[in-house]
Parts: sequence; C-alpha cells; structure tokens
Amino acid sequence: MDRNVILAIVLSMGVFLAWDYFILSPQRDAQREMQAEQAAQQASEETADPGSEIGGGLIGGQSELTVDEALANSPARLPIKTDTLDGSINLKGGRLDDLRLLQYHQTVDDTSPVIRLLSPEETEHGHFVQQGWAMGGDNGARALWSAPEGAVLTPSTPVTLTREAEGMTFEKTYSVDDQYMFTVTQKVTNTNGEPVSLRAFATVTQRNIPEEYRNFMILHEGPLGVIGTKLFERKYNKLKKNKNAKIEESGVGGWVGITNKNWLAAVVPPAEQEINALLTNRGTSEQPIFEAFYVTPAMTLAPGESHAFQSYVFGGPKDVDILQSYEAQPEDGGLGAYDFDKAVDWGHLFFLTRPIFYTLNFFGDTIGNFGVAILLLTLIIKLILFPLANKGYESMSKMKKLQPEIKKLQERYADDKMKLQQEMMALYKKESLNPLAGCLPILLQMPIFYALYKTLFVTIELRHQPFLYINDLSAPDPTTIFNLFGLLPFDPTLLPIVGGLLGIGFLPLLMGVAMWFQTKLNPPPADPVQAQIFALMPFVFVFIFAPFAAGLVLYWFWNTTLGILQQWYIMKKNGVKVELGQRLKLPWAKKDAAAGDANAK
Repeated sequence: MDRNVILAIVLSMGVFLAWDYFILSPQRDAQREMQAEQAAQQASEETADPGSEIGGGLIGGQSELTVDEALANSPARLPIKTDTLDGSINLKGGRLDDLRLLQYHQTVDDTSPVIRLLSPEETEHGHFVQQGWAMGGDNGARALWSAPEGAVLTPSTPVTLTREAEGMTFEKTYSVDDQYMFTVTQKVTNTNGEPVSLRAFATVTQRNIPEEYRNFMILHEGPLGVIGTKLFERKYNKLKKNKNAKIEESGVGGWVGITNKNWLAAVVPPAEQEINALLTNRGTSEQPIFEAFYVTPAMTLAPGESHAFQSYVFGGPKDVDILQSYEAQPEDGGLGAYDFDKAVDWGHLFFLTRPIFYTLNFFGDTIGNFGVAILLLTLIIKLILFPLANKGYESMSKMKKLQPEIKKLQERYADDKMKLQQEMMALYKKESLNPLAGCLPILLQMPIFYALYKTLFVTIELRHQPFLYINDLSAPDPTTIFNLFGLLPFDPTLLPIVGGLLGIGFLPLLMGVAMWFQTKLNPPPADPVQAQIFALMPFVFVFIFAPFAAGLVLYWFWNTTLGILQQWYIMKKNGVKVELGQRLKLPWAKKDAAAGDANAK
C-alpha cells in the first residue's frame, strides 16, 4: 500500500506538470500575445467617439499617454489634498480624473506606490467621473471652467468652479469629507431670454479593461449599481463581447459606478431623486468604453430662473464600515445611499458571507490582528456545529469499533463482493449505524468554507494584514519548502513550467500534516482502492491549498486541529481505543504490538 501511495503521488505530480506544460503554459502565452496585439491595435486606431449626449465623449484620434504625460498636458487643474486622498480636478470638463488613495499601497511595502484609482481619459486605462447638465447636444464635456487662483480642495475649504456658455451661467461647488466622498452642488442660471430644457447627469467611465483584471468567477468587476432598491451588475467581459448586454433601468434613488476587486468609483444622486440609469459599453469590442451613468428627468428653466442640484461622488476602497456609513439617512449623518455596501460582492450565500465578515471584522478591529480573529471565528463556527459534528464523530467511533467484525466479513466473503456488501449492510442495520453519517462534519464545512473563501477574497479588510511570519493574510503563504522556507537564496516559484507547483509554504504543509493525522483517527474504507485514495488526499490538498489565501489555509488548519481534538474526545467517550502509534505505523508501536502478541502466546 505504501508503494502504491508513493506511485500515486508521483503520477499526480506528473499530471500537474503535464497540465501546466501542455494546457496552462500555452494559455498564458496566448493571453500575453492577445494583450500585446490589443495594445498595438489600440495605439494605432482612433478612439471611438459616438458623441453621446450624456456620456463623456472621448477625444477622437488621440494617442494614448502615460498618466504623467496626460497630467502635464492639462495644467489647468484644481488640486485635492486630504489625509486619505491626493489628486486634482481637470478644469477642462470639470471632471474628476486624477485620484490616488494615500492609505493604500500596491504591495505590503509601505514605500511602494499608493493606489491610483482615477486617471485621465487620454491614458490607456483612463478612469474618470463627470457631472453636468445635458442640454440638447451639449453636455459641457469639453468646456473650460474657472477656479479661484491658488484654490485647493480640502475637507475645510470647498471650491466653486464657474463658466458661462450660450447665455447660461454654471457653478459647480466641490467639497470633500475626511474619507472618500465628494459633494458636488451644481447651480445653473438661465440668462439668455429663452426657456431651456435640461437634465442633470453623472457618469463613471473606464477605458478598456483594467490591467489588474483577472475575470474571477466568484467576483464581480465592472459596471454596477443599485437603482431604486435593486442591484444590477454587468461584468467587463460580458459588455465587451456583447454591447446589447447593457442594462437600462429607472428608479428613485440608489447609485451607479464601476468596481474592481477592492476599489469603487461611484456617483450617488439624492436619495429621493428619480433617475434613469444605464450600465453599458459605448465603445467597441476592441476598444471598450465602459460607463455607468444616470440622468434625471428633463426640466424647463425659464429666463432668469436658477436651479441647484446636489449629488455625490465616491472614490475609494470598498471598506464595509465606510460604505455603510453613507447608507444612513442625512439626518443621521449619511447620504441615504441605499445598499451602498452591495458594491462588495457578497454572493448568493450572503446569509453566510455577511455574518462571517461581521464576526471576523469585529474581532480584527477589537484585537488588532486578523490572524487571531480567524482563529476565534473558527472556534465559534466549531462551537455552533458541535452537536451536529458530534453525531458524525460518534458514527466514526462506532465504525471503528466494528472494524474487527468488518475485517472478518471481508476475509469470509473475499471472493463474493455482493454478498460482502449485503452482510455489511445487515451489520450496520443491526448496530443502528449509518456509514454515511461520518461524512457529516465535512459536508457541514463545505458551504462555510466557501463562504469564508469568498469573504476573504472579496473584502478589503484582510488586505496586507500580517500574522506571525505571514505579511498578507489575503495572499498565499510567502514561504516554500523548496528553498527551505527562505534559507536558500532563490525563489523556486519563478522556475519555468514547474514553478507554479513549488509554492508549498509552511502553513499548507502544517495543514496537510493535520489532515493526515485526522485520517489516521478515522476507520479506513473497506475497499483497498478507496483506502489508498483517502490516504492520498492530504497530500493532494497541500497542492490545492498552497495558492489560496493564507487566511483561508489558517482557518482550515485550525479547524482540522479542533476537529482532531473533538474526535479524540468522542472516541474516548465511546470506548474506542486510540492506538495512535499503530495507526500512524510508528516503528516502536510495531515492536510493542509484537511484544504483546508474544506475551499473549
């Protein structure tokens, strides 16, 4: 059996290597070639400009620039300075297209660049927000605004921009809080002597698919919004492949925006404002221009009449506490942004992901360490499932007590598999034992495991959170056994073909040992082939779990360890001898067993 297990491990490694070489490697090469072709095509072709009345309208025929080049080409800007934000408002169009998040870095190194959320439209991945008035074919997307000389937008110094066009006077007053929300008050006055029909609009635009986009199945990235009281989403790839997949909806209140894994840019109308919203790609499949925008119903402004419209822009991290603070009603210090925290993709198992997150976040904020929070969360889950898990472990204990009788049946009916199954079923019925009940602990863990995986993946709270030697619980274990956990001066994961299989860190190994230990407490399956498969599972799980977030592996290791303790207790309670040395096949245990047999003789 040991020889077969080793052979199975070798064959499994061979399958992994072959899969990486023949399947994954060509896919990676093809993806890189496709990205290079798209970049070349985008650099040579003119950018589509459908001239939408509401949308921003990209500059046709313009070459793509770097962010620094684009900022240098538009010196007319209003600086933004807060403790959390740094950037500027482009006075051409009065749009917010330069925003960096000062409290978030690209890596765990605090000297690494901070996260850039918004960038000018002239860049390859231009991402910006614009608000204004739509009047016939003019939306002011290219209009030049004036700002007071030397003005800087801070939480204590709002700034008013002004412009005049076609007998209309426009004012746009920006203010910003100490987090990530801008308040924009737009005032328009009709001075041209004729009634004017106009609508207020706001749009979030994203040129092309962001560089960091990975199209994860369990995560929504792209345009989304709560329109009225209902959530609507469209992934980047779906809108890129099919422009008819756009969403058009109307409702009262809500918000629309574009989200990536950890970040959100959104525009929020007043809570009681009726809006028509659209989530779309108004570019082409080769050069997509993703937009999420809303527009208010048309109104008529009489000569000499003025109208003001106050709305909001969010640009920041999808921190649940921050998002929920804006859901409160204005009288309670919020904005009335309905279900703003649905920018976080809680998934279909939200009834599990939300409680798991709230518990984890509470312990993390209270204790100050999310690794300890995961250990406490695991303990709580274990206590909740304790009665049900006990039934499964009791069933395993009874199965273990029956092993001598089952072994006799196997020897007696070695040549008659059908008769063996019948006799075993009769034995289970006689002992009132359900052999499948032992699977109960694992089955109970599956939805919780997935919900925790989802929670760790889609929430930003664990991003760059350390625990012991791990510097980021939301990333894989940074160590690997193949360089002796960092003692040897090379990174084996960078090797071609096999590198992806060599990131076996200390925590996944610890988890594998715990799983192997637990299998030794369980009664082996009657079928020798099944027994070999079960014996191999801990080794397979080490490779499966290695690329997962370290926080998830920590949960599974700690959960398995607690399960071992619980199972040991149940076995002792039911009078099952835990002959650990023999179960683990330790050399001294074999000697003790042989000596015992000799004494018996």
